[in-house]
Parts: sequence; structure tokens; C-alpha cells
Amino acid sequence: MTVAIDDLPPLMWHAELGNKLTDMWTGTNHRGVQLNDAREAALQWMEKYGQRCWLRQLTPYAQREQEDLLLKVIAKMDGTAFPTTARLAGRWFRGRVPTANDVTRGIPLLDKKVRKTVEKRNQHKQNAGLETAYCAEVVAMTYEHMGLLATEKHANWFDPGKFWSGDTLPLAPGYDLGTEIAVELR
Repeated sequence: MTVAIDDLPPLMWHAELGNKLTDMWTGTNHRGVQLNDAREAALQWMEKYGQRCWLRQLTPYAQREQEDLLLKVIAKMDGTAFPTTARLAGRWFRGRVPTANDVTRGIPLLDKKVRKTVEKRNQHKQNAGLETAYCAEVVAMTYEHMGLLATEKHANWFDPGKFWSGDTLPLAPGYDLGTEIAVELR
């Protein structure tokens, strides 16, 4: 997730297995959730990992209040460890299991009650820290805190494919992610 605020350099907010990039939030090198210089992160992805990089522009742009919420998420989550492969697979799988909201959607009384329960659970989760987080989960939680998502799905329901233009991301009304823009370094 690109972080572009005022006169700061372009930054990348993500979960990284490596510890070679300097975390711009702490000034240290560590694995897990980190805020890196976007150019350095793109170089790492393209040169070291042999991957192509893509961006999608959020429209409309995030408002000042949303940027403040983003910074609070960064302050809270920066340094969170990347999960082990087994834990990552387990969390991803649990994210695919239907939720109570999936089952009760459209049943007026139950739907409303489940939504309230989900809101309370999400509020509790926002106040509690995480032991581990993977890349798409970090972006989903950040979007959720910024008010950009309209879903009762858990953050572990999201995988990188949910953020590609070929999938439908449940963004809040009025928000959209544009088509993919290829990153090219010169």
C-alpha cells in the first residue's frame, strides 16, 4: 500500500519477510510490518524477488482525517511479525469459512443483530494488538480503520488477489481503486 502524504517521500506500507530495508517509522531494520521508502521497496521486489510491481489509485483521495487514521494504524502495527507459513495458511483458510453474517444476510432481525455483534468485535480487535500479520491483512486492516471498506469479513478473508483489478474489493460507497499502473524504475 503506497502512503503519499503531503511533502513526505512516497512510502510503502506492507508486511515484508526480509529485514534489509530501513523501516521509515522506527529507523531500524526488521522483518514483518514496516513502512519503507517506496522506491527501495519496489527495487527489492523487482530485482531481488523478480516480481513486477503495480499500483492502483484510490479515488477520491484520502481526506486529512483518513490520513491521520492511517498514521495511527502505522504507529500501532509497525513491527508486527510476519506469520509462519503454517500460521499464514491457517489464517487464510479460516478467512474462507462463511461468517455468521454470510448466513444471516437478508434476515432482518438476525442481520441487524449480527452486524452489531461484528461492529463490537471489530472495535475490540482495533484496540487489541496483533501477534502477526501478512501483507493483504495489513492493507485490509488499514483500509478498515480508514473507513474505506464496506464488509463484515475478517481481515484474514483478504488475500493479494482481492486488491487486483480483476477482483471486486468491497470498498465503502463513493470509493474506487483505478486500474493497475505498472511501476517501472529508471
